[in-house]
Amino acid sequence: MNIAVVGLSHKTAPVEVREKLSIPTPEAERAIAQLLSYPHIEEVAILSTCNRLEIYLVTKAAEPGIREVGQFLADYGKISLPELREHLFVLLHHDAIMHLMRVSAGLDSLVLGEGQILSQVKHMHKLGQQHNSVGQLLNKLLKQAITAGKRVRTETSIGTGAVSISSAAVELAQMKVDDLTPQKVAVIGAGKMSRLVVKHLLAKGATDIAVVNRSLKGAEELAKEFKSADLKLHTLGDLMPVVAQSDLVFTATASNDPLIHAAQLEPMLPAGRSLMLFDISVPRNVHSDVNDLPQVHAFNVDDLKAVVAQNQESRRQIAMEAEELLEEEVESFEAWWRSLETVSTISCLRDKVETIREQELEKALSRLGSEFAEKHQEIIEALTRGIVNKILHDPMVQLRAQQDIEARRHAMQTLHTLFNLEPASEKYS
Repeated sequence: MNIAVVGLSHKTAPVEVREKLSIPTPEAERAIAQLLSYPHIEEVAILSTCNRLEIYLVTKAAEPGIREVGQFLADYGKISLPELREHLFVLLHHDAIMHLMRVSAGLDSLVLGEGQILSQVKHMHKLGQQHNSVGQLLNKLLKQAITAGKRVRTETSIGTGAVSISSAAVELAQMKVDDLTPQKVAVIGAGKMSRLVVKHLLAKGATDIAVVNRSLKGAEELAKEFKSADLKLHTLGDLMPVVAQSDLVFTATASNDPLIHAAQLEPMLPAGRSLMLFDISVPRNVHSDVNDLPQVHAFNVDDLKAVVAQNQESRRQIAMEAEELLEEEVESFEAWWRSLETVSTISCLRDKVETIREQELEKALSRLGSEFAEKHQEIIEALTRGIVNKILHDPMVQLRAQQDIEARRHAMQTLHTLFNLEPASEKYS
């Protein structure tokens, strides 16, 4: 079997492409079922965040399996395959395994060392288990990646003071206006990212904050975490009036369609009022046409890169330490994977040699007579077993330790030929 990842991220695709390929949790079951229906895909797991969509797969034939995923993505995002290919990356075997480890540890994130991605990898694993799309290989790989992410966070200080997408958006806003205290601020959404936005706004001096959410209950749950702040709570019915009366608006909802359009916003904006929109959602909550309004300045997640670059330089050295931990986790997984592939051959060889040992032992004992056999059978049994184990020991160790895939498979084939073994199971070959 081959392990591969096909995907795109903030490094390879702009937000207008990423939002077309976002697969929210309610759509994951259908997407997984479709991927599993392809002839060359045996296992699959989907990681969909604001900055990436990655599909991890186990396939008997890498090239056709990867083609099937590419076609699925093009169909799902309604993008032509040639256009999509410009933004996709494909990684195989060791590279795919290391990539997932780096993603889980936050080393591939827009914000180096950010912690939210680990919970998203856990969610990917949970979805795969719920929809029976992860088998022995991906289940083990995802568990190992989660372990790797935890190790990096506990054994290095990469997460100390690490900025999130939310805090980077607030920092960008502060860079634009200098002082947040006099600003009227609106936060659209009441999920985790919105909570972080409110937290960082309060820490930087904002005092006039409105929260707009689909349900009032969700907004009230958020407000409970900031009891000392006088947050003004609204439902989406008040969205446009609240936005129009604000100086700064942060959007972070799970909506698949834009909530704010130029046609809605223009007639409601008071004369002379300027408005800054910070959209940290993918798909975007703010339509790109708002940029046509002269008094509106809109920013999305891709505009945060400059802010993030300033904040993460100090963590690059720590990231190098983290890479060493990840190498250990990759080697641990690959050793386990190698052992899977060699199990069948080793089992066949042991069975063949054990059959020969038992047959020859039986012949020898019959020649020695029953009295001798009864008295010394245990010793002769132990002797023959010891000889067999010592002869097989080095070939077994060398076979398991062989890291080069092709060399290992060649060695197994050679053993099958030399010892005339039964065909090995091809389940993990």
